[in-house]
Amino acid sequence: MRDQGGHWAWIVSRQMIELAGRRAADEGVPNAHFEHGDAQVHPFGAGDFDLAISRTGAMFFADPEAAFDNIARAIRPGGRLVLLVCQPAQHNEWITAFSTALAVGRAPQQPAPGAPGPFSLGDPDRVRSLLTGAGYVDLRLEDRSEPMYFGRNTDDAFRFVIGLTGSTLDGLSAPERARALDALRASIDTHRGDQGVRYDSATWLVTAARP
Repeated sequence: MRDQGGHWAWIVSRQMIELAGRRAADEGVPNAHFEHGDAQVHPFGAGDFDLAISRTGAMFFADPEAAFDNIARAIRPGGRLVLLVCQPAQHNEWITAFSTALAVGRAPQQPAPGAPGPFSLGDPDRVRSLLTGAGYVDLRLEDRSEPMYFGRNTDDAFRFVIGLTGSTLDGLSAPERARALDALRASIDTHRGDQGVRYDSATWLVTAARP
């Protein structure tokens, strides 16, 4: 059920879960349980949870209908679902800046509408359709526009962004690749300030309830 983007998210989420487990152990938190699984098909117990939260993760569901149905069954009546998802790419300075820099004159890569990825849940109508179809009620989307932090300084942010978007360099000649990296570094440097490297971002805070 996972495409290439979903496979990447699967790997990253496993690493995050492992880190969370180590931190809980280091800080002496005995009542936190961490489990790595696919929310689309994981055998959750019916009504086992009061609250389900996803922070920029649900956008990578290969089958969001199946995922939200499965999660809904795991939430008790009266329980809540809370999601943080990206608004469309054009409202997020960070992705437009990175894509433009790395494209070196080519048309920036655009994901297919609704395909798994950072902006797959950017359309409020699609979010409402998916969640009401899964039986959620009291659905709300709230605009959240805050600077997004990418690193302490230009070098720190540059390494992070290349790890995040480096696949867009595939197919470039050596001179094109050099120009792309120079353009990316220049963009990052112009966004460096006292609080590190920041770009504008826009998200939806989505809340819903189980009847």
